[in-house]
Amino acid sequence: MTELPTGAERVAILSDIHGNLTALEVVLAHIAAMGITRIFNLGDLVGKGPRSAAVVDRCRDTCEIIVQGNWDDMVAQDEAATQPVLQWHRAQLGAERLRYLASLPASHDFLLSGRRVRLFHASQIGIYHRVHATAERAEHSAMFGNTAFTGFGPEPDMVGYGDIHGAYLLNFEHRTLFNVGSVGNPLDVPLACYAVLEGWFGAASAHPWSLHFVRVPYDIESEVAVAQVSGMPAFDHYANELRTAVYRGRTA
Repeated sequence: MTELPTGAERVAILSDIHGNLTALEVVLAHIAAMGITRIFNLGDLVGKGPRSAAVVDRCRDTCEIIVQGNWDDMVAQDEAATQPVLQWHRAQLGAERLRYLASLPASHDFLLSGRRVRLFHASQIGIYHRVHATAERAEHSAMFGNTAFTGFGPEPDMVGYGDIHGAYLLNFEHRTLFNVGSVGNPLDVPLACYAVLEGWFGAASAHPWSLHFVRVPYDIESEVAVAQVSGMPAFDHYANELRTAVYRGRTA
């Protein structure tokens, strides 16, 4: 690990853990080994995997910022009690954690090396509006706009998000758009993934900065074994996604 210049700082940005405690613990250990103490979380702590409660507790202990994901919102809604899959996850979480998930903010803005960075789960429209790497440039450009969802402060120069479970990076129009991938349910490469931003945190003036992705191997079969004995719904889909990184909804 290279030594940081005086005044620079690394920020770990992770997303989409989805109840996969095995992957989360490996990623947190790697973050700690890199000497990173500031962790931002882009949501979807819960759902799909078997240990949502433990993941919520661990993230609350370790993450400085957590924004709300679509699964966090879905599971926290009272209407979810009528849907068997969501009800199973609600039962694991309990009332206090559900209230916490419902209270999470929509987005987070900060300065890094003279650039305004905005983080949210899915898009500037909201947590249920998905933007893929293959979207048209106009849709990518719109991610930098202010909306009622993001608030109406200064527009960002850099936007980071999660939701699609596949990491990528685009630079255009003097702006940077990136997706941090997924810790617990990657759908591009079957390795836990997170991003690291390096620069002068909080600085309004220009300084060097960098962004890179980290892929971390973890014991997938151990997580699959925990899921199998938990009695969780949709186990076969979950196990296949972890092993293959192929989305359960993808058709031939």
